[in-house]
Amino acid sequence: MSEKKMSSSRKHHLKSLMLQIAATLIEEEKKQIKEEKANFMAKISALDLSGDQAALMEMLKKLSQTIDKVDEERYDAEAKVKKTEKEIEDLKMKVIEVQGIKKPALKKVRMSADAMLAALLGTKHKASMDFRANLKEVKKEVKEEEEVGDWRKNVDEQAGMDGRKKKFEST
Repeated sequence: MSEKKMSSSRKHHLKSLMLQIAATLIEEEKKQIKEEKANFMAKISALDLSGDQAALMEMLKKLSQTIDKVDEERYDAEAKVKKTEKEIEDLKMKVIEVQGIKKPALKKVRMSADAMLAALLGTKHKASMDFRANLKEVKKEVKEEEEVGDWRKNVDEQAGMDGRKKKFEST
């Protein structure tokens, strides 16, 4: 997967091409919007403003009624969309509850007791805990060992008949 780096002149050239294409797309979109507006305005009949004031007032009442009707429909549609979005969110939560949340595998971290307390309590509490300070002191019993004498004396005593005789007598 060795990717070759692009030279700065190549990057600049590609960027300028992308900007030109984007500019033409924006211009086309503006033209399309103007055409749609012109088509829509052609479909709508021109207002007949001739007549007396009562006729104009009647026409304004009809327009306000249609505006109110459209607003009510828009509001109803928005309420319906919000309701369905809430239902979708509730269903998503139920799916998550049914599937359960997968817990990531824990990593082994070597940390001293002080570092662990600092991580748990934060920097506000600077409590250090020496776990060995809470332990009882145990006095070590000293074993009394038999004094080991000079082994040469033992060998001399056990040599000959006197030494063997002493062995048998002691048993």
